[in-house]
Amino acid sequence: MSTVVELTPDIEQRLEALAARTGRSKREQLQDIIAQGVEDMEDYYLSAEVLKRVQQGQERVYSAEAVRRELGQEG
Repeated sequence: MSTVVELTPDIEQRLEALAARTGRSKREQLQDIIAQGVEDMEDYYLSAEVLKRVQQGQERVYSAEAVRRELGQEG
């Protein structure tokens, strides 16, 4: 699949410099950057959903002490 993205001159220069330093193409760099960005956004939205459930009392919350105790790792 192909998507067109217009970069600012500053970002374009930084991407070219990164490609030159790493010996990897701009395409490879962009694929990695986008993949990491998508993963970060997925994590963000998942955590936001969990936080909302916690705030609404729909998700159980455990203290670190309770978790250590459950795992037999007390003090």
